[in-house]
Amino acid sequence: MHSPNPLARARVLLTPEAEVGGLEASLLQLVQNHQHSSLRLREQTERAKKESIINAKRVSDLLMDALNGGVQDSYVIEKSIEIEIRTLAATIARFMKQTDQWLATTNAINSAMKVPFSFLLCCLICFLLCFFF
Repeated sequence: MHSPNPLARARVLLTPEAEVGGLEASLLQLVQNHQHSSLRLREQTERAKKESIINAKRVSDLLMDALNGGVQDSYVIEKSIEIEIRTLAATIARFMKQTDQWLATTNAINSAMKVPFSFLLCCLICFLLCFFF
């Protein structure tokens, strides 16, 4: 009547001191396994934390680049608008000067034409008065 499992027979033959030593070894093994899995979990947590920090920095850098790109585009557009404003102001000033010159020239021509036409008109009136009367 042998039991098919040799370990079961060994257990029966063990003394109480041997069972206590086996229990201590099992407990020690459990503690070591727990410490090992706890250490692995801590390492995984640290690795995940470092990856999260790296990813957050990457996202922050990308957002900053996008924002700076928009600001830079706005600055370039602003500068081109300022140049256009200066160009238009110079053109307006030039047209104002030309308009003033044209007004002065037309006033001078009008004044110059008034004198001869007045003289001619007087001569014509005198001639007509002399001729018809």
